[in-house]
Amino acid sequence: MLGVLGAWVKRLTAPYRRATSEDAPKMAELVNIASHGLALYLWGKQAGAGESPWDVGLKRARRGIGGFAYRNTVVREAEDRIAACLVSYPLRDAPQLYDQVPTMLAPMFELENIVPGTWFVNVLATYAEHRGKGYGTELLRIAEMLARDAKCAGLSLVVSDGNTGALRLYERNGYVEHATRSIVKEKWEHSGKNWVLLVKDLPSAF
Repeated sequence: MLGVLGAWVKRLTAPYRRATSEDAPKMAELVNIASHGLALYLWGKQAGAGESPWDVGLKRARRGIGGFAYRNTVVREAEDRIAACLVSYPLRDAPQLYDQVPTMLAPMFELENIVPGTWFVNVLATYAEHRGKGYGTELLRIAEMLARDAKCAGLSLVVSDGNTGALRLYERNGYVEHATRSIVKEKWEHSGKNWVLLVKDLPSAF
């Protein structure tokens, strides 16, 4: 199911469009912004000889497969440049195995396994100079349309309790807390203590 945004996304019009592999540099930046540096930290741990953390992020964005991929991404442009992005896709109906994933990611996989079959908002990010313009709310509406197109009964996402601005945005848009797990930080510096699973039901999705 990953990498399929559905028929509705084909009807997107400017300033929104589906991302392409050429958008990988901006996608990597926005994913790192949304994760408050966690993405770059993890990419650094995955980097091989002669690779930088950003090299790893670019490769993942360009692959076109998996959760962090251009095929799962809608971008919002402003002044002919990418200003914000949404990375989303349906979670598998069967629970995901997380015994071999990095320890830092295991709590998030646990939360995802609570809500199989929902439309998962993996990344919602806006460059600082474009915040406060409503782009996040607009992209959440697009996520809802994608969820309905995929006949999902609801949407889900995981956010740090330290990201108070994002929590307020999601709550204003109808998401409610469903479960939490402790954040494993290692050497990643962040104010949050828990990952929070938020869910929005779509009772009229079918």
